[in-house]
Amino acid sequence: MAEVGRMTVCDPGALLPGGFWAAVAVWLERPQVVNKRLCGASLEARRSVALPQAETRGPRSSAGPEQEERGTARPDQGSHEASRGHRPRAEPEKADGRHRQAEEQREAVAASLTPGDPGQTRSEKGDFPASYLDFFWEDFSRSLARGGNRELLAFLTRSWAGPQSEAQREVDVILRTVIPKMNPHCPHTAPRREVVVQDVFNGTITFLPLEEDEEGNLKVKMNNIYQIQLSQSKQEWFMSVLIFCPERWHSDGIVYPKPTWLGKELLAKLGKWSVEDKKSEFKSTLSLISVMKYSKVYQELKEKYKEMVKVWPEVTDPEKFVYEDVAIAAYLLILWEEERDKRKTTDKQSFVDLGCGNGLLAHILSSEGHPGRGIDVRRRKIWDMYGPQTQLEVCLIGKSRTYLPAAEVSIDAQRSQYIKGRQGCPESPPGEDSSWALCRAAAPTAAPRDHHRAQGAQHEDVPGADGLWLSGFRPRERADPVRNCAALPRDFIDRVVLQVANLLLGGAPPDGSLRTWNPGGSLTLAEVASKLDKETLQRLKRECGGLQTLLRNSHQVFEVLNGRVHIRDWREEKLQNQQLEAKRRLFPGAFKTRVCWFVTHHPDGCALPSDCCPFAHGPGELRPSQNTKWKKQVL
Repeated sequence: MAEVGRMTVCDPGALLPGGFWAAVAVWLERPQVVNKRLCGASLEARRSVALPQAETRGPRSSAGPEQEERGTARPDQGSHEASRGHRPRAEPEKADGRHRQAEEQREAVAASLTPGDPGQTRSEKGDFPASYLDFFWEDFSRSLARGGNRELLAFLTRSWAGPQSEAQREVDVILRTVIPKMNPHCPHTAPRREVVVQDVFNGTITFLPLEEDEEGNLKVKMNNIYQIQLSQSKQEWFMSVLIFCPERWHSDGIVYPKPTWLGKELLAKLGKWSVEDKKSEFKSTLSLISVMKYSKVYQELKEKYKEMVKVWPEVTDPEKFVYEDVAIAAYLLILWEEERDKRKTTDKQSFVDLGCGNGLLAHILSSEGHPGRGIDVRRRKIWDMYGPQTQLEVCLIGKSRTYLPAAEVSIDAQRSQYIKGRQGCPESPPGEDSSWALCRAAAPTAAPRDHHRAQGAQHEDVPGADGLWLSGFRPRERADPVRNCAALPRDFIDRVVLQVANLLLGGAPPDGSLRTWNPGGSLTLAEVASKLDKETLQRLKRECGGLQTLLRNSHQVFEVLNGRVHIRDWREEKLQNQQLEAKRRLFPGAFKTRVCWFVTHHPDGCALPSDCCPFAHGPGELRPSQNTKWKKQVL
């Protein structure tokens, strides 16, 4: 056994231990929230069972053979029925307070894990029957009680941590299937089953991976067993992650990450969620569909539409929008397919996407056979690439009233009052209707019953004319402003680049580095942001991608990899140097268009000699030679 992570949890809101179990529920049901390589998990079955106890071989009791045959036990000995998963009965006045509190909390946690009746289960097609969990746990607990693996029994019951109560207690046993994302680079990573033992009394949750034997029966693998604990000492709460046999731990990088990931990333997330007072009555969206099917359909659509990333004409990030819309489309396609099966129809559902933006979601759904259209306030460049089968339309507002025309004046007054209460509109003169005052400001010659027509005639045709209810209201600019940091002032960009570079140069270089040129250290994006002033951060937040986009745009100076910022070492850019050499042979002479940042700002200058650097080391290298000009003219 080894502890791979431990952290102190501050609980000013007195949310523990309930918050701990709420955080654990997220890790059970939605592991992809932490581990991005997982698609999700399916809780196939849950049972309330008794923890196994080591059998004692003391002298026979004075009870008769009939009593022993029926399983009657002395107070200091676990009963035969308890070992089979039945809860031992105890009189209320003799129940221990701590046991009672743990029992109440266990029931509350169990209800949050599996909605509905505790005996009900949900399983995927082709899964083992849920009743198999009963037989599995009976055999497994019996083998532990008879000394099959006393170390694992002690790890499971936490008896190594101190004296335990002799009375048997109930725990929740959950059969879970962890579903990895389908990855073309790792096609053989299959879903993995595991049994999760949740012991509220001890504050532990243990994960036991399963494997099939030659006869198709499930058994516990002795590697990759780990436990998450919540403990308290001297009014302080602690969370820990322990591994049963660290020497047997095998990491596949997807379902079973490295122990350091469990002790750092997972523990940090659980600690954060444990003290967040967030209550939601909504289920996880993936609980409505088969996670296994979602993973398959998502990967198929991702492969089918991934080319959109390469031809994306918008200023927005294609990686974000393409795969995000693919994920939404996969979800809807599965949801609609299940709806058709339930209604016993083959007609595919139609749709309308209001505020469709780039229209990719509407394009995917239309391409998959669902008739529909996307509607937005203005046209996008990418709409022309979809073809006529995708229907995209400067915005549908409405076409009919839901009230009689005679009620127009009353309804209009309600609208005006609503807007005035949120926009700080000036008060109307005494005795004057507020709606008529606003109408008169927009079109003084119009009568009250004609003010809708007056608004439509003046708002677009007369520059600067006030609208009916809001002065100068415009739903959106006709063209998207450039917000990828490219339009920021050059002096602002240079100042931020220099400030971040100085932060990195002040850090320690990599261990064992004997280089004469200082590559500096590395910082996370969050650490860099914490060193910038508030005004700079606010300005960057108004740009798409913010600080990360600015640093990525400064490709000459920085390298941003896995959320960390490094100073780029051009000596390691082999491909870039090879392309530079090939270009030099093709066009001898100067061809560089930008001055090298390192020559001007780095204390050690540029790491490359002038003839190997893709940037100019002086003004003279920026002037193309006559030979190059002549070749361009001839070509």
